Amino acid sequence: MTIETSVLERYSAGAHSVQTELCCPVDYDRALLALLPQEIIAKDYGCGDPSRYVKAGDVVLDLGSGSGKICYMAAQLVGAGGKVIGVDMNDDMLALARKYQGEMAEKLGEDRVEFVKGQIQDLALDWAAVNAYLAEHPVKNAEDMLALRAWQEQQRATAPLIKDNSVDLVVSNCVLNLVHDSDKEQLIREIFRVVKPGGRVAISDIVSDETVPGHLKQDPHLWSGCVSGALQEHEFLEAFIKAGFIAISYDKWENQAWQVVEGIEFRAVTITAVKPAGNTCTDKGHAVIYRGPYSEVYDDEGHVYYRGQRMAVCERNYQLLTGDAYGDDFIGIAPAQEQAGKPWDCATGTLRAVAETKGGVHEDKCSPGGGCC
Repeated sequence: MTIETSVLERYSAGAHSVQTELCCPVDYDRALLALLPQEIIAKDYGCGDPSRYVKAGDVVLDLGSGSGKICYMAAQLVGAGGKVIGVDMNDDMLALARKYQGEMAEKLGEDRVEFVKGQIQDLALDWAAVNAYLAEHPVKNAEDMLALRAWQEQQRATAPLIKDNSVDLVVSNCVLNLVHDSDKEQLIREIFRVVKPGGRVAISDIVSDETVPGHLKQDPHLWSGCVSGALQEHEFLEAFIKAGFIAISYDKWENQAWQVVEGIEFRAVTITAVKPAGNTCTDKGHAVIYRGPYSEVYDDEGHVYYRGQRMAVCERNYQLLTGDAYGDDFIGIAPAQEQAGKPWDCATGTLRAVAETKGGVHEDKCSPGGGCC
């Protein structure tokens, strides 16, 4: 039995009857759950609550959306201007999620949720379209297989399931570990592809404190049970760094292991990350002050920030450092009169003279009202 078959079979069973061993205890927002049908809640299998990171107006993509619980929770948070897309490969789970789509649309006042069939490691290929193609062009020989591959490549290029740079927030709840190890790098590249510049990810998943040995990876029951496919805790973060994300951090980390198998601890975590907003770096006179408590810190691009010093930053990094990802750690100082702007040419660690920022607007998330005190 392949990993993919094992996962599909186990979660198909989970769509028909509750599989309690697939769940980690999670404290979800009860106000959001109140609107959901009980069957969706009971047959959801996760290890975290990435819905907590949803903002009004977001386009949200839920990888491995299952029963649709996180999607329907997110739909309440995005509001009338937002949209939620759930991607899953399991027909039974898709049927369960869609079963209540009309009821939820009525409760929300509009249909903000869409469920589509696809593999999360290949978000460009629409599997509903694949099935329609195969119904008309069954594969009977090697030539048919080559034609199918050519058609798939054309579909990815001209009619992708999820378009490039189209999503504000990618969420997932205990699903990345179910993907085969050989596909995990492609999976995270796909997440990077679909997120808008400046967009975010919030991934709840299972990690291990040690690398999972080969004989455990060969156990289909442990794999479909969210154990054998877990990435080692440091490698999990490194995979997102390698894909190009920044501001990567463990926002949630369960103190107690969910399971211990052969001395290896498997625990639930949630990581957050940001896709860089772009490559244009313009100097308009902005500065930031790192609050501490460390004497200095470095960001993912190698810039250093000394505690208590007015550090020169480009406009792009100013927006990043005073936003949600870093805003609790930095005080931003916008110039009193914004300069016309010039290409960034300052070495890392360059200080901004006080005279250049005197009288500028202070951006301080930690102050009452989020402004200067």
